[in-house]
Amino acid sequence: MTPTLRTGRLLLIPYTPADEDGFVALFQDVRVSRWMGDGPAPEAEDRALFGRIFSDVYARGLFDVWAVHEDGRRVGHAEIKPTPESGGHEIVYALAPDAWGRGLGTELATALVGYGLGPLGLPSVHATVAAENTASLALLSRIGFQHVRDITEDDGSTTRLLTRSRGLAAGAGQPG
Repeated sequence: MTPTLRTGRLLLIPYTPADEDGFVALFQDVRVSRWMGDGPAPEAEDRALFGRIFSDVYARGLFDVWAVHEDGRRVGHAEIKPTPESGGHEIVYALAPDAWGRGLGTELATALVGYGLGPLGLPSVHATVAAENTASLALLSRIGFQHVRDITEDDGSTTRLLTRSRGLAAGAGQPG
């Protein structure tokens, strides 16, 4: 069962069915979705993805997925999951544009790292980031991620695989 996590300003809580419209709105914002998965998707695909959080991810206990809140307002999405690209567990996070520029991304990523290296007991956590996403690459570098290798995507673009190992763990993101 996905736990609730708390940081100084953020609350990460498992999704409820009432979160669907907010989830879809976040992923329909092209400023956000351009960096997620294969980029912007039709609304119906984002709604189906939200449904799979309940029918697949939570129902089968596959991995942890959260709605991210600040001061009672939903501001983002987060997950930590096994991926073939990383050969381990990858952190995934997205914040709404009105939450950008205030250090919330650093706080959120640090919480996910702390949860992965702490309660989950992973030896390392990974992130895959589009080479053009300089803001996320800089953020992850600041919190101790190191570039491992580049992945050439089917469309010719480059994705960077980054890793943060236990020896560099920070303690944010405690279950609450």
